[in-house]
Amino acid sequence: MPPGDGPLYLGAITGTSVDGLDIALLRVGCGKLSLLAQDTVALPATLRGTLIDLGQAEGDRLDALGAADTALGRFIGEAVKGFMQQHGLTAAQVRAIGSHGQTVRHRPTGKHRFSMQIGDPNIIAEVTGVTTVADFRRRDLAAGGEGAPLAPGFHAAILSDADELRTVLNIGGISNISVLRQPLTGFDTGPGNALLDDWCRRHRGQGYDENGAWAATGSLDEQLLQALSEDPYLARPPPKSTGKEHYNLKWLAKRLRPNLKPEDVQRTLLEFTAVSAVQAIQHWAPGTGRIIVCGGGRLNAFLMRRLAELADAPVEAIDRQGWDGDAIEAAAFAWLAHQRLTGTPANAPEVTGAQGPRVLGAVYVP
Repeated sequence: MPPGDGPLYLGAITGTSVDGLDIALLRVGCGKLSLLAQDTVALPATLRGTLIDLGQAEGDRLDALGAADTALGRFIGEAVKGFMQQHGLTAAQVRAIGSHGQTVRHRPTGKHRFSMQIGDPNIIAEVTGVTTVADFRRRDLAAGGEGAPLAPGFHAAILSDADELRTVLNIGGISNISVLRQPLTGFDTGPGNALLDDWCRRHRGQGYDENGAWAATGSLDEQLLQALSEDPYLARPPPKSTGKEHYNLKWLAKRLRPNLKPEDVQRTLLEFTAVSAVQAIQHWAPGTGRIIVCGGGRLNAFLMRRLAELADAPVEAIDRQGWDGDAIEAAAFAWLAHQRLTGTPANAPEVTGAQGPRVLGAVYVP
């Protein structure tokens, strides 16, 4: 492990796409954040299937929910423990684990607003012997916020540039932006990989469309793109956040015409992801000098090409900034754990709409 001053934190997150558990080791010292190690651990197929199923906006499966909460907590604990052993870390050397868990429902609007993440942190603390911080979203919701996105503060800490307005575009299952100026702003722009992955899984039996190769074989359907772009969420002003509760195959089915070729739908969904993100940046972050892309979407070569063709500013993967793009979300939750243990507010009220700064997360001691 590289020597250095400052406490070590571990971050863990499965993400909307449920394609694996990302783990990151972050050192916080002297005002500098350093990513020291990263890994992605594949989820067991049965658990992954259950989590995907629970993320659908239908049904009431409390037994399955409880069992998945326990199983995911144990999986995260064992995976993080294995990561620590791999990198020669003892429990005493890690100040805390920041565990996001898996979002199974996000309802930030309406009378009874809530956001639910599972992956029991009590079990993580027991398995690893490390203080675990979790449940980061609900305090912001209690303060009138959306509970999301939470990464903009971390993005600002590692990527801000006094000489250039930068916008970070995170393309996970859902896309969100962080506009790195004061006051810090950001919001979910719409779908990222969620619709693309679900459509590919249905028609190709594959978890995702590697490099957008299948989408590239299709033709853009302007009529479908128009129907998708008329979704009222896109016209709402921020603060706002969304999820697979909204952008899912049922939502898509209402907008499809008969006899569309599957590859044409995939091509149009890719365009919709790119257009909705770029239009959000153009409208809410004019003057952006650089768009820095993180999340799994940065690995989709076709999507990145379309972003570059549509945008008014250079588009580049976050890896060019010296950060491992596969580790950013996990590192963000390691940073959020640090903020919690130091009693430092971590939400950005201009981003989430909360009534003010709040210290986020609940602490579970080993």
